Amino acid sequence: MKKDFYEILGISKNADAAEIKKAYRKQAIAHHPDKNPGDKSAEEKFKLAAEAYEVLSDPQKKAKYDQYGHQAFDGSGGFGGGGHGGMNMDDIFSQFGDIFGGGFGGFGGGGGGVRRAKGSNLRIKVKLTLEEIANGVEKKVKVKRKVQAPGVTYKTCSTCNGQGQVMRVTNTILGRMQSASTCPTCSGSGQILDKRPSEADSQGMILEDETVSIKIPAGVVDGMQLKVSNKGNDAPGNSIPGDLIVAIEELEHEFLKREGENLHYDLYISFAEAVLGISKDIEAINGKVRIKLEEGIQSGKILRLKGKGIASINGYGNGDLLVHVNVWTPKTLNKEQKQFFEKNISDDNFIPNPEKSDKSFFEKVKDMFS
Repeated sequence: MKKDFYEILGISKNADAAEIKKAYRKQAIAHHPDKNPGDKSAEEKFKLAAEAYEVLSDPQKKAKYDQYGHQAFDGSGGFGGGGHGGMNMDDIFSQFGDIFGGGFGGFGGGGGGVRRAKGSNLRIKVKLTLEEIANGVEKKVKVKRKVQAPGVTYKTCSTCNGQGQVMRVTNTILGRMQSASTCPTCSGSGQILDKRPSEADSQGMILEDETVSIKIPAGVVDGMQLKVSNKGNDAPGNSIPGDLIVAIEELEHEFLKREGENLHYDLYISFAEAVLGISKDIEAINGKVRIKLEEGIQSGKILRLKGKGIASINGYGNGDLLVHVNVWTPKTLNKEQKQFFEKNISDDNFIPNPEKSDKSFFEKVKDMFS
């Protein structure tokens, strides 16, 4: 089981943005590979801290994590593609290198490693039926992404000598201060265009169609975003591809209404069926389910079918299917039918006499305080 992000950074769930950044910097510096050469345990903690910071520093991601936990980013989502293990050190430095200041360089560089550029992200929307959301699904989508053209070559950037960063020394009242910033010539890749094929753009890129497989876990919600790592646009030179961001859109079901992990179904029965009782087939997420209605069932009765709802995205089982019973009152009657009800309108069996379980919500509240 993955460790809690708040626990990794040693902060509470109420921590603000400044506290989150401060906690991450403390963990990152303590376990930085330059301070712990060859220490795999430190490297793992460094990656975990970066994973936690990537989520908790983003208000939208943090809100989803607080609600759904790690499942909000697992499957095809997640940090670096299904967990921190998929994200390399260059990716971490490309995103969070500014937090370390000038004290550290890229991974394995002893303070002067190359900072690899990262391509831009692509965004798509995937429409899912309620059945697909309930069971999880694998979708194949075609995306048009920028990739480096065949035959394109790059050469070392002369401004930064391939380091991706330029160093500046500033004289201050505290002495000489050294700082690093992204190279303005190569945008941090350490390389610039050398030879460009005729079909490529000014950065040596072409557009290419690619079919991407997306594994969507059960229980996703409308508006949730998943991330497929390295399926966004390439960047020039020795770069890291961007990511494919997948936004979930939930399609409305014909009969079922979703409320979190629970489903609601409106069942309409006739007056005769309500009086005599009957078995009915109703729509459920994976086919029809037969339920039995007892004699004299009241309109407004709610029947709960355990485990017939949507799977929890956190793996806590399934929600329920709530069947709302509605007794349909006929609007037109023939003479014989009218005579039957007129004859029985004053009969004791036709006079409303609700039991406690039949009373309305307001009547139940009234009874509580009487």
